[in-house]
Amino acid sequence: MPPPNVVVFDLGKVLVDFDYSIAARKIAARSDLGSAAVQKMLDHAPLLFRFETGLVTREGFYREVCAGCGYRGGMEEFCAEFAAIFWEIEPMIALNATLRAHGVPTYIFSNTNDIAVTHIRERFPFFADFTGYILSYEHGAMKPDARLYEVVERTTGQSGGSIAYLDDRAENIATATARGWRALLHETPEKSLSAIRCLGLPVPGAK
Repeated sequence: MPPPNVVVFDLGKVLVDFDYSIAARKIAARSDLGSAAVQKMLDHAPLLFRFETGLVTREGFYREVCAGCGYRGGMEEFCAEFAAIFWEIEPMIALNATLRAHGVPTYIFSNTNDIAVTHIRERFPFFADFTGYILSYEHGAMKPDARLYEVVERTTGQSGGSIAYLDDRAENIATATARGWRALLHETPEKSLSAIRCLGLPVPGAK
């Protein structure tokens, strides 16, 4: 079987790691709730789902967080504290750079929100080095909803085994596999690089 024509990356826990507790501690310092309660609101609540499917704007998200925890900072301060939770996963950034240097189109496919994307775009240069982006908040659906995978196929012009896909969540991989994608569960950079190499695609350091 020939190598895939495109590589699609999840963002969080694949290209960037993150820790919502960092934001929770900062926001809790100016709120009526403790950091654990704030983190639960930010990380697991229906509010985040609505934000990441585009049903709530960043202004609406900010207002609802303020109402929920009594946050006393301004919206600009809130956005900075909410988004400053990411750091690069260097071997995966290098993988994308290698693929792009060899002419392989690459895409980011992520459940995310516009505060996070704005922060990452402004602070991490690697984010600009992709062919395209499929972001949940822009399409009204979140993985593993098959509708968002259809957007990937329309955007890339590819389907089935022509798509290699890396994601850290098994349920997201399952939907991709059901569509015939060559889906790889990301556990460590080393395992993912090995799996990508086995698909016949270039990886950093390969001769």
